[in-house]
Amino acid sequence: MINAKHSICNVISNKEIMPGVFLTWIEAPDIAASAKPGQFIMMQCGDDTLLRRPISIHRVDAGNLAVLYAKLGRGTQWLSKQKEQALIDILGPLGNGYSIRHDAENLLLIAGGMGIAPLMFLAESATSKGKNITLLLGAQKAEMVFPANLLPVDIKSIVTTDDGSMGIKGRTTDILLDYLDEADQIFACGPTPMYRTIYKNNLLKNKPCQISLEVRMACGMGACYGCTIKARQGLKQVCHDGPVFDFDDVIWDELVDI
Repeated sequence: MINAKHSICNVISNKEIMPGVFLTWIEAPDIAASAKPGQFIMMQCGDDTLLRRPISIHRVDAGNLAVLYAKLGRGTQWLSKQKEQALIDILGPLGNGYSIRHDAENLLLIAGGMGIAPLMFLAESATSKGKNITLLLGAQKAEMVFPANLLPVDIKSIVTTDDGSMGIKGRTTDILLDYLDEADQIFACGPTPMYRTIYKNNLLKNKPCQISLEVRMACGMGACYGCTIKARQGLKQVCHDGPVFDFDDVIWDELVDI
């Protein structure tokens, strides 16, 4: 919360880039200046919603930040309808993000579904530092695959779809072992069942991995304890201690699927 700033920001653009999935660019120079990959913002979505909505920071560029979200509940329904120059109340950046080792040259990113949201910021930050990126990009079907033209041009991406309508038929966890050996560091974001599959089948082969947890948050600042999980070092709050954790720190057998 030390670097978090409260801002009333202008919407620059708001486009549906996949069915029901929107990319919104916001003019937020104060927040963008201190944001790190894996952090998030809390957004006030309309006057009739009591709590702010946590949304990952998807990209940062020249004082602007982007969020990528699926139109699911009342808050994201409201956000999807906001036009250019609309005002949005946001607080951020919040949480702890990903950390790239200086000696890591080859990074493996694993995105399950909407997990691409925070990993785009990480990929762009890593490529700007000369890192080599391999992205395993999973989706249910072809129309839900994140558009290739929005990915950094100098990364290697491998697509999987559950129904085989694009790329390799299956899930990212089905091909993870094929790319594990060449990775110096591993980063992931996806639904809890994806992580549970990795855990139960030991797909990381004890290699360290940083993951972003997708859980429900209320306050986003560690005050309400609504996003508490069990970790090796005791109880942790996803909004305050995360959302990025070391994979092995989470007690997966006791984490509820979200």
